[in-house]
Amino acid sequence: MNAVFYMLKTGCQWHMLPREFPPYKTVFHYFRQWRLDGTWERLNRAIRERLRTRLGRNPEPSAGIVDSQSVKTTGVGGEERGYDGGKKTKGRKRHLLVDTEGFVLKAKVHSAKVMDHEGIKPLLLRADAEFPSLKHLWLDAGYRGEDKGKDWVEKVLGWTVEMVERPRKPASKETLMKWAGRWLHEGVAVDWEKLIPPKGFVALPRRWVVERSFAWISHNRRMSKDYERLCSTSEAFVYAAMTRLMVRRLARG
Repeated sequence: MNAVFYMLKTGCQWHMLPREFPPYKTVFHYFRQWRLDGTWERLNRAIRERLRTRLGRNPEPSAGIVDSQSVKTTGVGGEERGYDGGKKTKGRKRHLLVDTEGFVLKAKVHSAKVMDHEGIKPLLLRADAEFPSLKHLWLDAGYRGEDKGKDWVEKVLGWTVEMVERPRKPASKETLMKWAGRWLHEGVAVDWEKLIPPKGFVALPRRWVVERSFAWISHNRRMSKDYERLCSTSEAFVYAAMTRLMVRRLARG
């Protein structure tokens, strides 16, 4: 386990593991075996439930957030690779379902050319059975569409969905001044300066939670790109990265 976490954090290759660890073939064997039998996902779930209990939350979440992250791939080849025209990225997408604390509930890796409103379907397949307490989702505007994204979740899973959209572009200063002047003629004083939204970054409600989860995962050098031939291997590394983070939090507590 420490060998896998070391490689995940440093980003080294399997055969470059330090001699303090077991032979790399042994480490890879166990990593692969735990990927095939679902151990990484079960381990992530067990530690997540324990950490949520430590934080005073219900072990099973009732709400979650879904979003995707497009990452570049390397020249090693492999399955499920494509081009994301929106992000201008050639590679794969990491699709995550996280709880309101930002802990990963489900991960799905697929080609970057798959649109978000289609990629959510394999991510949440059988999610209603895996997470019986989950009843509400927050999604961004990329999950619109008939029988896709938000509509699919509501029809198939029966969950409620709230769309989190970016604020609209404000009107210009000149337009607001003219608008305030017309209201002044009607006898209503309007302070147009208060209508101008604050400049700079604005954290969207709930959207920042899943973005922070992607940042946590990206702190591991192995996750800076997608180096794997198989999507299932990439998914296992997502669970391993989140497990490593949660174990450290439990240890500090």
